[in-house]
Amino acid sequence: MSLLSVEDLTVEIGGRRVVDGVSFDVAERGRLGVIGESGSGKTMTALAIVGLAPDAATVSGRVRLDGSDLLGRDDRGYAVLRGSRIAVVFQDPRTALNPVMRVGRQISEPLRLHRGLRRRDAAAAAVDLCDRVELPDPERIARAYPHQLSGGQRQRVGIAMALACRPELLIADEPTTALDVTVQAEVMALLSQLVVEDGTALLFISHDLALVSGVVDDVLVMRDGGIVERGPVAAVTADPGHTYTRQLLDAARRTSLPAEEEVG
Repeated sequence: MSLLSVEDLTVEIGGRRVVDGVSFDVAERGRLGVIGESGSGKTMTALAIVGLAPDAATVSGRVRLDGSDLLGRDDRGYAVLRGSRIAVVFQDPRTALNPVMRVGRQISEPLRLHRGLRRRDAAAAAVDLCDRVELPDPERIARAYPHQLSGGQRQRVGIAMALACRPELLIADEPTTALDVTVQAEVMALLSQLVVEDGTALLFISHDLALVSGVVDDVLVMRDGGIVERGPVAAVTADPGHTYTRQLLDAARRTSLPAEEEVG
């Protein structure tokens, strides 16, 4: 059964179609990767799903979550969903977190807003969530401000915020792009582990097909606003049917080579 159903999603900005008739489904507990280079329309697709497309954008088509229509809702209608049933981990934790608010308070806000927890209970839950995303000294982290944390720690905070209310669907928009390679692997492993534990469906957006191959079950490849290939991730990576998909795989393999091997 589909948890998220997207049918003929189109986003126009300034007369240009940045998303052009995109359709796909994400099953309950399913994990789908959306792959494409910058400007392919993958992030705009995600923003349209959660009602965060730019004001200048015209969005059409149909998006349903568990059978309920999402497109056309006002801000309040989306607000009751974001953080509770759908959550997002953004690309850059430096801009996703409030720089003047302590980390614990930011993690606890969804719990107070959507679950009605009292301040003290929400604060205790925030510390537990810091521990769950494997942050060292969770109580200290909860008292810290974002600038006092490393990039990898900030992204773990973002994951804790997103999963606080145990949403049905998590959208991860290139959540490791701003991190170094070692931290990328740690965050990817953590994210994969947590969504499995919670039974959360995952829509993972990336430019790196090789990176997501161990996290998602199925993948669709976007270019110029449309889908050029889709299928089980193992099949697509082993035998890509579209030239553009092969280019993405080749690029990912080149960037993963050690410097001396790449030169040789």
